Amino acid sequence: MKEDNQTTYREAVREGIRNAMQKDDRVFLMGEDVGRYGGCFAVSKGLFEEFGKARIIDTPLCESTFTGAGIGAALNGMRPIVEIMTVNFSLLALDQIMNNAATLLHMSGGQFNVPLVIRMSTGGGKQLAAQHSHSLEGWYAHIPGLKVLTPATVQDAYSMIESALNDPDPVLIFENSLLYNSQGTLDTNAKPLPIKKAVVKRPGKDLTILAYGINLFKALDAAEILEREKINAEVIDLRSLRPLDDETIMNSVKKTHRVMIVDEGWKSGSISAEIMARINEQAFFDLDAPMGRVCSAEVPFPYAKHLEDAALPQPVKIVAMARQIMEEA
Repeated sequence: MKEDNQTTYREAVREGIRNAMQKDDRVFLMGEDVGRYGGCFAVSKGLFEEFGKARIIDTPLCESTFTGAGIGAALNGMRPIVEIMTVNFSLLALDQIMNNAATLLHMSGGQFNVPLVIRMSTGGGKQLAAQHSHSLEGWYAHIPGLKVLTPATVQDAYSMIESALNDPDPVLIFENSLLYNSQGTLDTNAKPLPIKKAVVKRPGKDLTILAYGINLFKALDAAEILEREKINAEVIDLRSLRPLDDETIMNSVKKTHRVMIVDEGWKSGSISAEIMARINEQAFFDLDAPMGRVCSAEVPFPYAKHLEDAALPQPVKIVAMARQIMEEA
């Protein structure tokens, strides 16, 4: 890490893992190519040389097997961090995640916690086409027994590692792969983040924009454009999709009376739909206009760059939706 505390998202995740492993001998990292190769996205580069093959464990290409091994290790007192290369590969481990990790505390009558952390990259925008561009974090947020984190900033990328490891139950961390090269300030002495707390990144009074992951920055860019049009948008980084911070969301809606959600998942059955339902249940009479949302196009992601960009949420789409909401108020 640089002396001025400026670092990249990638380095922040690495530093978070390193810090956890230095503090607790029970923490180890396992996954495909995390060791000698340094990870598909170079997140674990150098950790193999520092901690050795007993704690930085290269696994076969079998997500169900090594996720299950992580569950077993957690049940036996270890604190495993399982890296799944990309979110689409997590579907090969869905049985382990949903039917074992998420349910064992309940199925054991409260006797067995599963303190497992699963990290995976997510999101489109890399021209990896229809099988490697998914944003499935909203799917996992549907499952009781899991916690789902979506760090957007360098600081959150670092701090959420410790927060997740401190939790007695399984935590999934979704890292948008386009963020790995992004830069920001890192305070390694910061306290662990509360897992369920959203944060207001830009105060405003006219419109609430809820976002997470890379779309936080698209929302902030859109808010700057809207400000020039005399629309003062409040931008909230959800940070956690399960549990959702209903209190922060509703307080903002009660202040601005207008709301939209930016979600890289597909619209049908999405986390944006869940958030809109909760606002409808808890703050309907505070709304002055119909809610809006900007999601990915409901298509398998195209390879061609111009089509991929058109399929993803973009600042111009956020601005257009904001204008529509304001006109309907």
